[in-house]
Amino acid sequence: MIPEIGHFALILALCVALVQGILPIYGAAVGNSGLMAVAKPAARTQFLLVLTAFGCLAYAFADKDFSVLYVAATSNSQLPLHYRLAAIWGAHEGSLLLWTFILTIWMFAVTLFSSHLPEATRSRILGVMGLVSVGFLLFMLSVSNPFERLIPAAPDGRDLNPLLQDPGMVIHPPMLYMGYVGFSVAFAFAIAALLGGNLDAAWARWSRPWTTVAWCFLTVGIAMGSGWAYYELGWGGWWFWDPVENASFMPWLAGTALVHSLAVTDKRGGFKVWTVLLAIMAFSLSLLGTFLVRSGVLTSVHAFATDPKRGLFILVFLAIVIGGSLALYAWRAPKVGLGGSFAMLSREGMLLANNVLLVAAMGSVLLGTLYPLFLDALDLGKISVGPPYFDSVFVPLMVPAIFLMGIGPLAQWKKASVPDLAKRLKWAFGVSLVSALTLPIVLGNWTPLLSLGLLLAIWIVTTSAVGLRERLAHVNGNSLVERLASVPRSYWGMLVAHCGIAVFIVGVTMVKGFETEKDVRMNVGETATIGDYMFRFDGTQDVVGPNYTAARGTFHVSRDGRETTVLYPEKRRYPVQNQIMTEAAIDPGLLRDLYVSLGEPIDDGAWSVRLYHKPFIDWIWGGCFIMALGGALAISDRRYRLAWRKQEPAVPTPTRAARRKVA
Repeated sequence: MIPEIGHFALILALCVALVQGILPIYGAAVGNSGLMAVAKPAARTQFLLVLTAFGCLAYAFADKDFSVLYVAATSNSQLPLHYRLAAIWGAHEGSLLLWTFILTIWMFAVTLFSSHLPEATRSRILGVMGLVSVGFLLFMLSVSNPFERLIPAAPDGRDLNPLLQDPGMVIHPPMLYMGYVGFSVAFAFAIAALLGGNLDAAWARWSRPWTTVAWCFLTVGIAMGSGWAYYELGWGGWWFWDPVENASFMPWLAGTALVHSLAVTDKRGGFKVWTVLLAIMAFSLSLLGTFLVRSGVLTSVHAFATDPKRGLFILVFLAIVIGGSLALYAWRAPKVGLGGSFAMLSREGMLLANNVLLVAAMGSVLLGTLYPLFLDALDLGKISVGPPYFDSVFVPLMVPAIFLMGIGPLAQWKKASVPDLAKRLKWAFGVSLVSALTLPIVLGNWTPLLSLGLLLAIWIVTTSAVGLRERLAHVNGNSLVERLASVPRSYWGMLVAHCGIAVFIVGVTMVKGFETEKDVRMNVGETATIGDYMFRFDGTQDVVGPNYTAARGTFHVSRDGRETTVLYPEKRRYPVQNQIMTEAAIDPGLLRDLYVSLGEPIDDGAWSVRLYHKPFIDWIWGGCFIMALGGALAISDRRYRLAWRKQEPAVPTPTRAARRKVA
């Protein structure tokens, strides 16, 4: 009965979504306040209905109801409860329900924090989000129903893919989808602005915090996915330019460009048309990424042929959303205007150049991801586009983008001066260059790429320091603490996010330049050395998990004769799916990771073993979390807190002008 309640809740949600998507938009077009007033209660009702459906599916998994086909396909009676609940989004049907549920969460948030918006604008935003929801609900109800019954019920389930039986599965997909779906709010703001013809600074100011929140979630989600792959797959890598990875990275690049473009539209009234296009692009790539990952097309493009209904629906839905929004853009954007003029050498010019480089980098990733699929679909052969392509195309585009990141915040609006910038940045450039040339020599491995990476990281930090020093020089205050406290949180957010990128670059550069690995055959009692560390293999023992058996190895790690840690890698066997999984053991540290994974047993208790020493690798994910922290600081800025109040207190004109100048 519970699954039927969930199914019925989805049907009702579809009806409510249709009302939400049609009536408020029509009401805004004709000026009917009664129709516009439907948007908020409809969005909240839809949230409650989809929450009910999600709860029903969660109950089916918790209760081990194997009469539900989806539960039987992705769960098992021996699976721990937290993994049974994570199995909700372990396959296609459930992940789409999670996507829709998160979309309704964002809708609900818009109803809570949109009282300051004009009624017509709010109605259009919620109406657009309702129409997006219609597509996903139709998809689930027609060709991807998570509540489909299995008659007779299966005695037990097929189990969740062993790769997904990890704590990362509990956190990573919801966090990633919060980012994906969050861009739907920026998309809805853009479409609402196009429909209403009010592409002004106010629109950008309303849209900025929502976009930044989505970007923060996506940043954390990608970082957690990378970390999960690092310790789960047993190969010691953190990024492989896999199509699934690329599917999340492309909207992140577009979203990063959008965050910066919104800042220009908000503060200077420029980039209006470009900003709208980026909002459409970011959400379109989120949709494309979702369907690429969950349609089966990445396994084989012929998945569309094996499931023509699902494949056709995906193509039609993408065509309607992307094609329809671009058609509206082509119709309305020329009437908006381009904003004020500016010189190429200005803060606007540098932000625009940075945007173009980010979009070009995104295009290179999109090409490398989709080109093999097109060739396969047309039976023109199979090719593999891997790290060599992406490293050779992506990196040269990002180097100038990162360099501009240091200059842009220091340049003047409208027009900047080369001599002025050179004078202000000479010490930052000198320190960065000298440090980048000498540090690799001191560390014992100078290479051009290593020096380049350190140059970019130090450049970001030193230019941020120059910018902060100049800003404090123009702020009134009796003490340094007072002056620091007077700096807006949005500025602190920018500094922290940029420093997060510097930390990330240091991590990538040091790992690529100094990591060591060794594949060895080890008998019980034998040792192997990697870097300054000695690993002693003390054999394996059999252990029994909740739904697996494993051989657990014991490795004593020492340095200079002193024990550093004991590592316990495992080789697990999952009997339901008869799969063998490698569970690496890692000793993390601020400056290095020690990494051990078991290969295959050889003979007489000997095993093949893979050892890694990875310097600074945790800085990669630490940098991502620092970026997200910067975004969180930015959206906590006072100007947004005031904007979200129902009635903003009157502020004298001179004070407002001063605020704009400081921001």
